[in-house]
Amino acid sequence: MYIDLIVLVLLMIVVIMFFKRFSSFVFFIAIVDIFLRLLTFIKNNIPLRDVSAIIGKYLPESLLSIIDSYTGSISILNIILRWAYFVFMCIFLGYVVKIFMKKKKI
Repeated sequence: MYIDLIVLVLLMIVVIMFFKRFSSFVFFIAIVDIFLRLLTFIKNNIPLRDVSAIIGKYLPESLLSIIDSYTGSISILNIILRWAYFVFMCIFLGYVVKIFMKKKKI
């Protein structure tokens, strides 16, 4: 099923339409990836089988797992999307460091 991909693309379009800033798009990508990774951590470390089964069945592990599931693992598109993800995460890290340095009051 393409539900996870459709939801992700629709959310990206909404973020682009309402916020219209590149930084908002980068923050959205990072927030979604961190959220999916946190849910994967919960799935792997909570002994409740029902919760783990629901998270495992309906939610991907991360944005990279979405990229891998819809593109071949060795295809050119996969490599391009993985590097784009890497660039977005580097930009996100730059934004976070910039915000951290602005807030520094030591």
